[in-house]
Amino acid sequence: MSSLSSRARWGVAVVVAFLGGLIIASGGLNLSRLGFAQGRPDASAVAPLAQASNAFVEIADHVTPGVVAISVESRPTARARQLPQGLPPGFEDFFNQQQAPQVESGSGSGFLVTKDGYILTNNHVVTMSDRTTIADRVTVQMLDNRVYKARVVGNDPTTDIAVVKIEGNNFPTLPLGDDNKSRVGEWVLAIGNPLGFDFTVTAGIISAKGRSLPGLLARRNDPNNYSISDLIQTDAAINPGNSGGPLVNQRGEVIGITSAIASPTGVNAGYGFAIPITLAKKVMDDIIAHGKVRVGVLGIQIREVTPEDAAVAGMKEIRGVKVDGFNPGSGAERAGMQAGDIIITADGQPVERVSSLQRIVRNHQPGETVQLEVMRYGQKKSVSVRLTELTEAASATPVSNNVAAKPAGGLESSELGVSLSAIPADVASHASLAENRKGVMVTDVVPLGPSYGKLGEQDIIFEVLYPAPRRPIRTTADLQSVLSKLRTGDYISLNVHSLAPGAGDRVVNIRIGG
Repeated sequence: MSSLSSRARWGVAVVVAFLGGLIIASGGLNLSRLGFAQGRPDASAVAPLAQASNAFVEIADHVTPGVVAISVESRPTARARQLPQGLPPGFEDFFNQQQAPQVESGSGSGFLVTKDGYILTNNHVVTMSDRTTIADRVTVQMLDNRVYKARVVGNDPTTDIAVVKIEGNNFPTLPLGDDNKSRVGEWVLAIGNPLGFDFTVTAGIISAKGRSLPGLLARRNDPNNYSISDLIQTDAAINPGNSGGPLVNQRGEVIGITSAIASPTGVNAGYGFAIPITLAKKVMDDIIAHGKVRVGVLGIQIREVTPEDAAVAGMKEIRGVKVDGFNPGSGAERAGMQAGDIIITADGQPVERVSSLQRIVRNHQPGETVQLEVMRYGQKKSVSVRLTELTEAASATPVSNNVAAKPAGGLESSELGVSLSAIPADVASHASLAENRKGVMVTDVVPLGPSYGKLGEQDIIFEVLYPAPRRPIRTTADLQSVLSKLRTGDYISLNVHSLAPGAGDRVVNIRIGG
């Protein structure tokens, strides 16, 4: 018993000694007191954070009065109403009343760019679901709760830009910046009316530039899809209702118009997109001056350059824009450009990707000339292209997705990793193929083979562009004659027509044997 008591006293003494030493050390080494958090951080460390916060406050105070909330209302078009079968006489009127369409409404954002009431916003904010039909009533509300009936001066589905006008003077305006000078990583603010929370400010950075967002900026009924691939990506929170609002830099200048989000849920997931303000301003100027947007185009079908494209063109760098084909009346084709060319400069400026080419061409008016440098299978060529004006294209002729059963007597190409055959007569007739497009049809593609992801079962190979000489392909024997002269690691450049609806010609570069 005495032994146990002695041990207990010894244990208590050890604990007391430890605590005493810790307290002494705390005093001598300026450690924090037990049970309390650290004191305030050093003022010099906090100052930069406070300055950044104050900058956001100043920008928000300066910009928000020039931001507006836009609401739209429309009478929906008459729709066919299906009535239940076997209704007693006289009940038709009851069901017609029950199914009478109500007014459709929507909302978004915008911002004032002139003191006399011109407002920039998105095309999809002021139009119906077809992105072309203007809403019947457009209303604008200011930060100070003033409400104005607005008039849509003009709209452009290809850029998703619309210009709205309210009557009055001395409105607060927002200065327009230069998105060309903005850099990835810079702080930005997005201001708008998301989810019904009016005049909301969110902060983030520019996450990327030169982004494309398929489906957002496409020209209606345009098989060549003149869409913009030059969007600014930001992680500033953007939600439904933000559309049309400004994306503002650290100087309080508008560098973009918030337009879309990429999200599986329909609300912010960290990926928002804005239309560059330099493009929006050009569209606005055209609308105000001409009542419409005058877009100069090269008349080419284009896509980004792949490693195979660069190798075939004899380029060390993987950059530029590949020409897949030409539109009717193309200025580029008249100037001597060819399918398979890689555009590497425009007006003396390097072309890194589709977005940079679009940005350069958009600075020109129809009728003006653009100087291009292209790489054509190892040779550099200079071309002067006179821009034509973009007009509403006719819709593509629908083509059936059902391809006939694979014909017998085809070619199994191990070099390309595909099966090929002559085009069945019924397919050629139904697709209304031009004579110079009647080549050989791909009937199967080997998974993970050389052509996997490049060719598909509705593709028709109608021309070999490289290796020289350029030659048409009409039979499987024509193509096999070219392939028999190639070795593993060589490249072949094919002109391909797709039977898929809305598709057309494209150039496909393939490395033999993978």
